[in-house]
Amino acid sequence: MLVRRLELTDFRSYRTATIDLTAELTAVVGANGTGKTNLVEALAFLATLESFRGAPAAALVREGADQAVVRGAVEQEDGRTVSIECELGPTGRSRVQVNKHRLQRSADLLGVLRVTVFSPDDLALVKEAPAVRRRFLDDTLVALSSRYDALRRDVERVLRHKAALLKQCGGRLGDDAVFTLDVWDAKLAEAGGRLGDARAHLVDALGPHVTAAYDDLAARRSAVVLRYAPAWRRAGLVAALAAARPDEVRRQVCLVGPHRDDLELEIGGLPARSHASQGEQRTLALALRLAAHRLTIERTGTTPVLVLDDVLSELDDARAAALLANLPSGQVLLTTAGPLPADARPGRVVTVADGTLVG
Repeated sequence: MLVRRLELTDFRSYRTATIDLTAELTAVVGANGTGKTNLVEALAFLATLESFRGAPAAALVREGADQAVVRGAVEQEDGRTVSIECELGPTGRSRVQVNKHRLQRSADLLGVLRVTVFSPDDLALVKEAPAVRRRFLDDTLVALSSRYDALRRDVERVLRHKAALLKQCGGRLGDDAVFTLDVWDAKLAEAGGRLGDARAHLVDALGPHVTAAYDDLAARRSAVVLRYAPAWRRAGLVAALAAARPDEVRRQVCLVGPHRDDLELEIGGLPARSHASQGEQRTLALALRLAAHRLTIERTGTTPVLVLDDVLSELDDARAAALLANLPSGQVLLTTAGPLPADARPGRVVTVADGTLVG
């Protein structure tokens, strides 16, 4: 899977820009604040209709413009070229076309283009709250199969309805409320249980890839462990929800389910979040992204585009060299504000200066 051409109109800092990309490594260089990340953000947006920086869609429209447009020509594994065009209005609403046909649902875009992104913010995968790691697992599941997008949405919908009911009850359950809560708990047990099973299988599959990627980057063998073992999976979600009901009613919140789970990360038998060094945490975060990338290739038979946004500045020289020496095959975009290491050997170098592309 390759993005052959990317065209931007009024996206972020770009009034207009067009770039033809190499099938291997393209280096995007320029000073900080010149628009390097904006360029790769646009490419990744074509895959998911979301900003990997967490920005609302309306923020992607250049200040003063009525709308932004992002177009991409994507070469599929079978050699076919697919065109994707996204129009973003000032309210953030998107109009998406694939091969000139308008999509009615954003979910229909999933799988047309796959992109793996690593950015400095990914340190949050190790350091921040469990929600960040849950999102990583669920996003990886969706990259492997679009059916997980529907499952995730089902769980979120049930949790919204259940949370609203608990608030409405105000700490007391009448007969009608008990019946309705039973219905939502049954739905949560079914959909949430399936999501938990999918996450557990995913973690088992990711583990060897994470270990291999971490060892490559650190240039030594390391005891990296991933563990997804929420307490509710031991007895089952039905039993866990029944046991938690008095507390949920009293506190008026949903206390048990996949929305509360965590992916535990360890290095050398110790929690990476609290005991690993900053360098180890960054290496582990990058290893998680590379593992998801490699698993996607293995499971789908397609090679996502790999975006490494300002990754070299986050690694010491040895680990940066190890990353470049162990890049997976396929299309890679690497942004950097510093000089390119000799090991980089890009097929193309593009310089960004004040919203303009050179090279």
